[in-house]
Amino acid sequence: LVESHEGRPTKIEGNPDHPASRGATDLFAQAAILGLYDPDRSQTLTNLGEIRSFSAFVTAVKQMMAAQQARQGAGLRILTETIASPTLASQLQELLGVYPQAKWIQWEPYARHNAREGSRLAFGEYVEPQYALEKADVILSLDGDVLATIRHARAFASRRRFDGDRSQSNRLYVVESTPTNTGTRADHRLPLRPAEIETVARAVASQLGVAGAAGGAVPAAATKWVSAVVADLQASRGKSLVVAGDSQSPAVHALAHAMNQALGNVGETVTYTQTSEAAPSDQRADLRQLVADMNAGTVDLLLILGGNPVYSAPVDLKFADAMQKVGMRVHLGLHEDETAALCHWHIPEAHFLESWSDVRAADGTVSIIQPLIAPLYGGKSAHEVVAALGPNGERSGYDL
Repeated sequence: LVESHEGRPTKIEGNPDHPASRGATDLFAQAAILGLYDPDRSQTLTNLGEIRSFSAFVTAVKQMMAAQQARQGAGLRILTETIASPTLASQLQELLGVYPQAKWIQWEPYARHNAREGSRLAFGEYVEPQYALEKADVILSLDGDVLATIRHARAFASRRRFDGDRSQSNRLYVVESTPTNTGTRADHRLPLRPAEIETVARAVASQLGVAGAAGGAVPAAATKWVSAVVADLQASRGKSLVVAGDSQSPAVHALAHAMNQALGNVGETVTYTQTSEAAPSDQRADLRQLVADMNAGTVDLLLILGGNPVYSAPVDLKFADAMQKVGMRVHLGLHEDETAALCHWHIPEAHFLESWSDVRAADGTVSIIQPLIAPLYGGKSAHEVVAALGPNGERSGYDL
């Protein structure tokens, strides 16, 4: 929910009716409003540094796309950040239906790559674990900052508010390399080097009866700690929970899923749902393939909807060098950043407080995003850019 004064958004709070926040916000949500008033925001649509109109952009790009029809879009690539908007995903799929040989790639530097691949390793498909910390008596965090998420922090805290019987309190075990919000609240914290965490995860899983989990020797400092954790988890079958951190390997995530299964936690303290992402994929592999295609000269038109891949792509991919081999490069973004500087066309993006959209939260809840103010600099949303290039032509974000 956003407070507004005289037509100007001023304060962001959580929506009490939304299950992901129940009215609370984190520091990122509180600070997001500053992006609307950022004086460094992009304010003009440009082509090679010259100011142009949106209609001029649409005309130029549609000529390129018309040339792609005979090739079914083989030279078209669309690069976005992770998409959780059902409407935008539908638009992109519709565009791919017109150009079946085109490819849609997603890339975010801090997107849960290992967690995503760990779920596929465990289940054969991408799934999203939904944790019920309020039901867990014993929690083991493997280098994870689960309490950094508002709904999880509130669920955990609900078991720490004593009203009579203190036996209702939960216990939190954390093994981590760097202090986190979760680690500071741990009843038992084990600091280890990053390379040692998977070894501890394998030791715990092996003692819980997970087949094929055994790994290397556990660090001496962790031997007694592991035994205590295993005993506590076994004593709380069906009321325990194992969580892996985003930075841990896919194997650690798969082990966490296996431990929850072995402990009878599935359906009790953890359930699995479809991912909130509209089209989950191995983003790192897809980005490597995009760079390979650009280097091979097979990409004629690159449409970048948000993000700054020239800055955020792994340096060994040399994304900037590969991108300059593309015939036409288009960038939609809030800033004239490193990626915009290397593109032929740059379109100022409408801030989320200036545009209509929708989004699916991690638990699956879908919400409408409603603007509070008209675009300050005539920016366009990704919805409007994709619509303008599609078969049905320009449409407003509201209509979409």
